[in-house]
Formats: sequence, structure tokens, C-alpha cells
Amino acid sequence: MENTTQLINRLKTDLQIRGMSESTWQSYTRCVRKFLESSNKPIEEINEVDARGFLIQMLRSGVVCESTVNGYNAAIRFFFAVTLNRTLNYLQLPRFKKHRSLPTILTREEIQTLIRGCTNLRHKSYFLLAYGGGLRASEIAALRVHDIDSKSMRVFVRAGKGRKDRYTILSNECLTTLREYWLAYRPKHPEGWLFLGSGTHTHITADGVAFPFRTWLLRAGIPKDVSIHSLRHSFATHLLEDGATIFQIKELLGHSSLNATAVYLHLANTTAGVVSPADRFQTNA
Repeated sequence: MENTTQLINRLKTDLQIRGMSESTWQSYTRCVRKFLESSNKPIEEINEVDARGFLIQMLRSGVVCESTVNGYNAAIRFFFAVTLNRTLNYLQLPRFKKHRSLPTILTREEIQTLIRGCTNLRHKSYFLLAYGGGLRASEIAALRVHDIDSKSMRVFVRAGKGRKDRYTILSNECLTTLREYWLAYRPKHPEGWLFLGSGTHTHITADGVAFPFRTWLLRAGIPKDVSIHSLRHSFATHLLEDGATIFQIKELLGHSSLNATAVYLHLANTTAGVVSPADRFQTNA
């Protein structure tokens, strides 16, 4: 009988052979390990009843949210279906219905204040790539010098979320700042990373890109509870307000489904210029 470590290694292999990202297999193996360690049964005896009890206990503990529980659910389902090759009654393991709240965005004025006030060229480059092109922190971290195409004014995003390649916009202001950054830092690496990490052995991490944002937000006097990812949301929302189609924005963001992009229809100021029928009453008639 295999022990927990052996099972986790098999799970990791099953995920890697499907081309799952490192963050995905790390998350899945962590979730399944916690599930297995919480059970006192041999692996042959564990079933959907045990999985259901584990998920309910996590939810009732108040330590994790519905979204996190759904992540555990997905990992456990994959583990049983693929690694153990066992069929469960998945009707006993429903996904929790999440409340879908709208993301918080920054106004154009707030973003201008943030970027104008940022005196660190490296950090300013992060912010302009996130707002000017809608890049995620992980995508900014993994940029190479030749991904910046100044001739066609595009940024090539290699293996973004879902391991998909795409192009997005390179703004003039971003290009100017990146050139200033290049002259100041002169990043040199055999693999051509644009933003080097500590020790210059590889590129910076996504956390390294995201971390400075809060500091500059506070310096700008912006009281909103937002992250660098909010610049990506703001990019999409402001594009929609400026006349870009939802299909164009979907491609620029690298979304697989139009449903993911449709959230920006709720954020954009679509009431501008629209007159309420109540204001067309003939009040003096």
C-alpha cells in the first residue's frame, strides 16, 4: 500500500503530464495532502462521504472561504478520478455557489496620480504594463526584452494564464518608461528577462511585482483596498468606456470565455449620455 508521499508524487506527475502550471500542481498537491492527513482510514476505504465531511468541516471552520473550498473540491476530484482511477458519486461533492462581487477599480484620475507620483522606474514600469496593457503580475514578471515590440506597439505575453500566448497593447507612455528603465538598470541575462530577481539568476517573482503597489498607493493618498491586479480591471473597464468591443477586450486580456470579460459591462459607466425616460415627462402639460 502506498503512503501519502508516494500518492502525492503520483498526483504531481499526473498534473505535470497534462501541462498544468507549477502553481496549479502545488495547490492541488497541498490540498490533497491536507485531505489525506485528516483521514484516519486506509486510502482504499476513503470515499465521497469522507471527502464531503472534510469539505463541510473546512467551510464551517470559518477559516477559509467558499472559493478556497471549491479549490479543495477540484483537487480531490482530480485525485480520485485520475491518480486513483476511482469513480465517486460527484453529486455528493457539489461546488459551493459563490457570490460574485464586482472588482474594485481605480478611476483614471487616481491612476494618473499613482503613476505620476511613482519615482521608481522599475515599479512605474510594472504599473504601466498592468494598466496600459492589462498584464497580470505573473505575466509582467516573466517578460523578456524582445517581448516588447516597439515597431508594432505590442507586448507579447508568453504562456499566460492557461499557458496561452497573446499580444496586447504597448502604450507610448509605457514604452517611454521602459526605455528609461533600460538605460538605468541595463538588465542582462542569457534568457533575456526584462525584470531580474534578487541575485539576477532568473526573473522577478509575481509577488515581487505586486509588492510595491501598496506603498505607492498609500503615498498617492488613495484609500481604496486594491492591488496591482486592479490596474488590469481598470484597463478593461476604461477600454470599454472608450469604445472598445467586449470581444477585443477578451483577446487583450487572454480570457478563455466571454463570460469572464462580461463583468466589465457592470463596471463601465454605460449610463453616460443616456437619458432616463422619467426625465422625458411633460411636467408642464
